[in-house]
Amino acid sequence: MEQEMRYENLKMGERGAIISIVAYICLSALKLIVGHIAGSEALKADGLNNATDIVASIAVLIGLKLAQKPADEDHPYGHWKSETIASLVASFIMMAVGLDVFITAIKSIFQAKEQAPDLISVWTGVFCATVMYVVYRYNKNLAQKVKSQAVMAAAKDNLSDAFVSIGTVIGIMGSQFRLPWLDPLTAVLVGVIICKTAWDIFREASHYLSDGFDETAIQAFKDTVLQVEGVESVQDLRARNYGSNAVVDVVLSIKADLEFQKAHDIATKVENELKKTSEVFEVHVHYEPAK
Repeated sequence: MEQEMRYENLKMGERGAIISIVAYICLSALKLIVGHIAGSEALKADGLNNATDIVASIAVLIGLKLAQKPADEDHPYGHWKSETIASLVASFIMMAVGLDVFITAIKSIFQAKEQAPDLISVWTGVFCATVMYVVYRYNKNLAQKVKSQAVMAAAKDNLSDAFVSIGTVIGIMGSQFRLPWLDPLTAVLVGVIICKTAWDIFREASHYLSDGFDETAIQAFKDTVLQVEGVESVQDLRARNYGSNAVVDVVLSIKADLEFQKAHDIATKVENELKKTSEVFEVHVHYEPAK
C-alpha cells in the first residue's frame, strides 16, 4: 500500500513537469521573438535559457515516468534512480547552452550598438517573471505534497528563471539611459546563471548517484534507533538514495541472552520506526550480541 502511494506521488509529480514544459515553450518563444524585434540581447539570452529549461523539464518528466516501473531482475531495488539520471543528463545540456550564451554575449559587448532595445522587451520580461513565479509556487507546493526531489529541483529552476527575467528587465532599463552595453552585459550574467544552475543540478545528482547522504539525516536515524527499547547500541548505520527514497542499512547490538523471537521483534520495531520517517523506503537490519 505504501509503495503504491509512492508511485502515485510520482504520477502526480508529472503535472509539475508538464506545466513547466508548457510555460517554458510559450515564454521561450515569446522572449526570442520579442528580443529579435526589439533588438535585446539579454531578452534573447533569457529565451535561450528557457529553451534549455524545456529540455530539463522533459528529462524530469521522463525520469518520473521511468521511476514508476516496478522492480525486475535487473533492477531489484526498482527504477527510482531514473529521475536522478535524467537530471544529470539535463545538466550537461544546460551547461552547453549556458556557455554558448555567455560567449555570444561577450562578443556582442565589443560590437558597437547605437540603439537601446525597445521598451516592449521590458514589459515582456516583467510578464515572464510573473508567470514563472506563479509556476514556481505551484511546483513548490506540489513537491512538498508528493515529497519529490525532482519536482522540487524543477521548482527551484522556475524561481531562478523568474530572477533571471527580473535581471533582464534591469539590464534593458539601464540601456535606455544611453548605456546600450548594459543589455549585452546582462546577457553575460544570464549565461553565468545558466551555468551555475547546471552545475548545481550536476553536483546534487552526482552526489546521489555516488551514494552520498546527508550526515545530519544519518545522525537523526541513529537517534531514532537508539530510542527503541532493547537496542544497546548502533554499531553501524548507512543510507543511500533511490530517487526521493532512502534505503537504510543498520547493524545493532542487543543483549546476547535474548531469545531469537525477541531479538527479531526488536529488529522489526527498528525497521518500523525508521519507516515512519517519510523518505525511508526500505530498511535492512542486522543484529549482533552486545559485548
